[in-house]
Amino acid sequence: MIRKLAPLVFACAAAAPINATADQLDTVIQRGTLNCGVVLDFPPMGYFDENNNPAGFDVDYCNDLGEALGVDVNVLNLTWGERIPSLVSGKTDVVIGSTSDTLERAKTVGFTYPYFVFKFQVIAHEDKNIQSFDDLKNLKVGAALGTTYETEYLAYAEQQGWGKDNYTSFKSENDAYLGLYQGKVDAIISTNTNIATKLRSEEFDDFVAGPYVPNYDDVVGIIAKRDEVAWINYLNLFLVRQIRDGNMNEAYNKHFGTDVPADLIKTLRDNK
Repeated sequence: MIRKLAPLVFACAAAAPINATADQLDTVIQRGTLNCGVVLDFPPMGYFDENNNPAGFDVDYCNDLGEALGVDVNVLNLTWGERIPSLVSGKTDVVIGSTSDTLERAKTVGFTYPYFVFKFQVIAHEDKNIQSFDDLKNLKVGAALGTTYETEYLAYAEQQGWGKDNYTSFKSENDAYLGLYQGKVDAIISTNTNIATKLRSEEFDDFVAGPYVPNYDDVVGIIAKRDEVAWINYLNLFLVRQIRDGNMNEAYNKHFGTDVPADLIKTLRDNK
């Protein structure tokens, strides 16, 4: 009986369709183009240069990824709020957009290993004389919509009891800085890297960097569709190679003027 059944079972198995589907890694390679989302109003991570071309640390990572894949790169300009929807809709293959690796976001998209760590900081006109983060309770405060620093500020304000009555949400990073410059708010929350860039410009000569958001390091990763496991594995190896091959250090020197700090490398490795 077993001898009779065995050929039948084998024949059925051979006739069964094989459900082999291409993943995002195959799709990008076969298409020959990587659609890479970046927030381009967030220097030095993403911005437009003097020729109106995409530039910045995150843009360099898009280009390095395209080179590793052997494909062309199409950099797509996103707002903070468009990062996740762009993946869900298929507009982008990957977003290298300084995205904080929160558990809430991980319900919708997949995260790679971390590739950068920010501090969240206050920037305000020098006459506001902000000495501590708690001084914000008596000021008008703003931040860009959909950012982790918006979430962290509001959580801290709620915890301290002053709530969000003094808070304004801006559609984009540029809108937040414009609101600060025009006096619509007294201070905004941004990242230490972006603030350092703004303070080098003439428009913000009379502004100063203030205190950091207490007890918070913003660890960010590359994001892709959550179910694209092979694609995310490839992106993880790409990030490892960025450090190993010296590309991260090259980009860091280009945009920040120094080698990658040893403590940053340690943080990235510890958070893998």
